[in-house]
Amino acid sequence: MNILVVKLSSLGDVVHAMPAVQDIRRALPDAQIDWVVEPGFAPLVRQCEGVRRAIECPMRRWRKTLLSGGTRSEWNAFKADLQTTAYDAVIDLQGLTKSAVVAWSARLATGGKRYALGNKTEGSSYEAPTRWVADVAITLPAHTHAVQRSRLLSAQALGFALDNHSIQFGLSRPASKEPIAIDFDKKPRPCVALVHGTSRDDKLWPEPLWLAIGQRLMQEGYTLALPQGNPQELERSERLAYRFGHGAPVTVWPSLALDNLLDHLGGCAGVIGVDSGLSHMAVALDLPHVQIYNFDTAWRTGPLPAMKRQRSVYGKPVPTAESVWAAWKEVAA
Repeated sequence: MNILVVKLSSLGDVVHAMPAVQDIRRALPDAQIDWVVEPGFAPLVRQCEGVRRAIECPMRRWRKTLLSGGTRSEWNAFKADLQTTAYDAVIDLQGLTKSAVVAWSARLATGGKRYALGNKTEGSSYEAPTRWVADVAITLPAHTHAVQRSRLLSAQALGFALDNHSIQFGLSRPASKEPIAIDFDKKPRPCVALVHGTSRDDKLWPEPLWLAIGQRLMQEGYTLALPQGNPQELERSERLAYRFGHGAPVTVWPSLALDNLLDHLGGCAGVIGVDSGLSHMAVALDLPHVQIYNFDTAWRTGPLPAMKRQRSVYGKPVPTAESVWAAWKEVAA
């Protein structure tokens, strides 16, 4: 059975769709699963167990030059590649016009069907064309976690029951040497990544609180890693590293492709981070992790109750350092 998953972006959304793939693998062991995704996230999808092929679709770039000859040529090449396989099921997990276009372009096997979400769920984007092109539009509860939305849609489309006591993302934890720092006594020390960057400024956590948490971690024998993925995050990482003091066991990671970033995170003892794609990767790796929320939205994107090694912490206007530290002590125990 050939199955096509359509989930183009963004990083957190792609990670949240991975448990649906693992559900399909358990329910249908012989299924061959392909995934259409934006090129920037393809390295991560290729690390997801059970994905036969990550089919790159640069829809974000194409939308900027829809009428150009180059875009038309690239679209035709993508469509020809997509249609090399006839699919028994095409599942649009995105729920947007762009994903509906991809789903409509896929080739169905005899008796194959396209499945999509039939309604908007709270806090998630949704556009009507996704159900217009579907053979089967599936209605889900409006108050649904992002991970559960993809899982429920896939289970109902393919006719199997979910095991909500076992949520797997299918990402392995490679043993990387990079995040393990060496102290002055030449003994290896565990590393905690502080994920301070996010796509929205209103999700940021104040720098003095990062300094307070970092100091407590170092006092307990940890080294610190500061990931960054753009000039603003690099500037913040370097500023934090400077304020931790000369000689502090703090490393600013270089900009990394997602597969290399996965390797780096896999070598960490844990992660403390704001609501961001990188934090969701930490959850997917089952690392001890505290996820910081300035908005009461953890019910939709934060760790689910079945995820015992992760906690979300919400505070208004922001969580305190004490509340984050208390949650860290729970998950790191």
